[in-house]
Amino acid sequence: MNAGIISAFLLVVFVLALLATLLMALVRVSHANRRLRMERDALQQEKEVIFGFVHDVGEVFAHSEEIDLDRMLQRVLFYALRTTRAGAGVIYLMEPGETTLRARTVSGIFPPLAGTLDPGFTKAVSKSQHLEHMIRNQHVRKGEGLIGEVADFGKAILIEDAALDSRIPRYEEEFLHIHSIVLVPMRFLQKVLGVVAVTNRVDRRPFSETDMSLLQALADQASVSVHYAGMRESLDEKKQIDYDLNVARQIQTALLPKSIPHIEGVEMGAFAHPAREIGGDYYDFIRVDEDHLGIAIADVSGKGIVGAIMMSICRSTFRAQAPGCTNPADVLIAVDRVMADDIAEDMFVSMLYMVLNIRTRELTVARAGHERPALSQAGKRGFTIVDSPGIAMGIADMDAFEASIKPVTVPLQAHDVVVAYTDGVTEAMNVRGEEWGIDNFLEAVSIAAPEGANSVLNNVQQRLLRFVGDMGQYDDMTLLALRVLE
Repeated sequence: MNAGIISAFLLVVFVLALLATLLMALVRVSHANRRLRMERDALQQEKEVIFGFVHDVGEVFAHSEEIDLDRMLQRVLFYALRTTRAGAGVIYLMEPGETTLRARTVSGIFPPLAGTLDPGFTKAVSKSQHLEHMIRNQHVRKGEGLIGEVADFGKAILIEDAALDSRIPRYEEEFLHIHSIVLVPMRFLQKVLGVVAVTNRVDRRPFSETDMSLLQALADQASVSVHYAGMRESLDEKKQIDYDLNVARQIQTALLPKSIPHIEGVEMGAFAHPAREIGGDYYDFIRVDEDHLGIAIADVSGKGIVGAIMMSICRSTFRAQAPGCTNPADVLIAVDRVMADDIAEDMFVSMLYMVLNIRTRELTVARAGHERPALSQAGKRGFTIVDSPGIAMGIADMDAFEASIKPVTVPLQAHDVVVAYTDGVTEAMNVRGEEWGIDNFLEAVSIAAPEGANSVLNNVQQRLLRFVGDMGQYDDMTLLALRVLE
């Protein structure tokens, strides 16, 4: 009897143990199934979010000729908050130069991660608007704070409990407290375009690895769209710049002489080729009086828009001072007096001004630091370099400039040729880094001089282009030629 009871008891214990084992196995299976379902749901959520985002952004590209990058980023942030169930978020984009980032869009009450609250925050009527304005105007350097760290290293950061992390700023206002935060880089072709940051889940739970993975997946997809939207935005800006430069080029072309003056017994020609759409070289002819013609050529240090603006000032000043004054040195001094305050410290203007007496064929030359003109005299070999002293405008003070300028007068005879040029002609380089040089230039002039001023221009251009070849033009090129006829 005792043996039977013991056997029955042992059987019950065995059955209970077996049931417990089965129950534990069922629990493990249930947990595994639950984990799999959660992973499946997360993947499904990720797929739905990504597909929804791609479709949404695709609609923007398909139905808009102009992409509003800020509107695009607002959509990205909307999906980021929806994906992570975050209460607030911000997207920072890299600024030109790729050393700093700036917030391009903000949603919710996002506490500043860099710097501190400004004094106006406590007095602001709408603290949320003031806060957003403050964040948008803060520039974050790469490596600075959490945003800069993510941008610098290109790796996501998850902080589940912000109270334990010293990198999280502390604020007295409760609505600015950060409980949990995720930051992910926006990457495209191994390049960080920006940073997406979200904070404080609406269900008060900390962010998880799954949240970070979903946000990174979204940021990676968004980076493609942001990259191409930025390219399109840049192209639109370039089109506008090209249009503005074309208008500026037309205006600058209109400032140059529309035709070469006709002077009996004298043949003249000129050309100007800017290195860019607009340049800093300038030439001009002006009737001083009935017996004198003014011939000017100038070069502003600097190319493009800055050089063009300074050239325009120089032209206007010169045209106001030249009429009625037969001494070219006095004109250059008057121009320097007017322009002295407008020339930046890192700029200067070189100018050559020659006044031709139409009756006597005497040429009076004054030079403000410009290349010296070359004179080819009939019946003589080689060239005479007309050397008149003078320094460029913007190099020294007005007293020193005035003391340096000394005019020189040269009598011209029949068949004499005078050429004036800017350094872009003689310093033009080929693909081997060799300069064309003054000797090649004067050789091209001497060969064509007997044929006339226009032949000089054509021969110089042809020889110069052959020498330069495929090398891009580095500096503005301007040339003037004058030949005395019988």
